[in-house]
Amino acid sequence: MFTTEQISQAHSKVKSGADFPAYIRNLKALGVLYYETFVHDGHAVYYGTGGFKTASQPKYEPVAVAGTLNLPQFKADLKLHQQGGTDYATFISHCAQHGIVKWAMDLEKMTCTYFDAAGNEVLTEQVPG
Repeated sequence: MFTTEQISQAHSKVKSGADFPAYIRNLKALGVLYYETFVHDGHAVYYGTGGFKTASQPKYEPVAVAGTLNLPQFKADLKLHQQGGTDYATFISHCAQHGIVKWAMDLEKMTCTYFDAAGNEVLTEQVPG
C-alpha cells in the first residue's frame, strides 16, 4: 500500500490548482481510492483497497473556519485557484473564510465534494483526469 511520505512527494509538485489533475493521477497510481482533507489544519485521511487507511500529520497551524457558508464567493475563488491564479495557502484561506471545512476526493468517481460546517455537501465537481 501507499505511505504518507509517497503522498507528500506527489503533493510537493503541486504549485497551483492547475497542477491538481497530475497530482490526482499520481495518487491513483499509488493506490489511493478516496481521501478527505480538513481545512482547519491541513491533515488528510487516505483510503485504499481492503480497508487500508492512513492519515497525514497537520500541515500548518490551525485556522478558524467560518461557521457560515458563502458559496458564491467560494465558487469564484475556487475557479481562480483551478486556473492557477492562487497558491495552496491562499486556497486554504479562502476555504476557511467561506465556511468550507473539508473536501473529499473520490478517485474512482473522479469527483471532489466540498462540505460546510454542518457536514452538508455544498458543491461536487468532476475532476479532470
